[in-house]
Amino acid sequence: QVHLTESGGGSVQAGGSLRLSCVASGYTSSNLYLGWFRQAPGREREGVAYISPADHTFYADSVKGRFTISKDNADNTLYLEMNALKPEDTAMYYCAAGGAGLWVPSYQYWGQGTQVTVSS
Repeated sequence: QVHLTESGGGSVQAGGSLRLSCVASGYTSSNLYLGWFRQAPGREREGVAYISPADHTFYADSVKGRFTISKDNADNTLYLEMNALKPEDTAMYYCAAGGAGLWVPSYQYWGQGTQVTVSS
């Protein structure tokens, strides 16, 4: 049974920073594409960043230069460092595993989400 558990969300002012974590169990994270996604109220879930088994990373244009995705294979933990946060970054953030790129339907496993709220 695969489980993904996010943490680290919260409320910050614009310009602030947060670090999200996602602990995985039930599989070896080093063999899968891992991604961070977000969904704001009334909007579709969208890809934020992913990291490949070879540690190649990719970011959505909206977060490029501000967010950093990384992973610790020894601890089976995925991270998302978020800096220079903007109100438009407000959303529920999800980690996911087993997909391809930032294509939402391709991901097999999802966490329950952690809320990020950025105030102006």
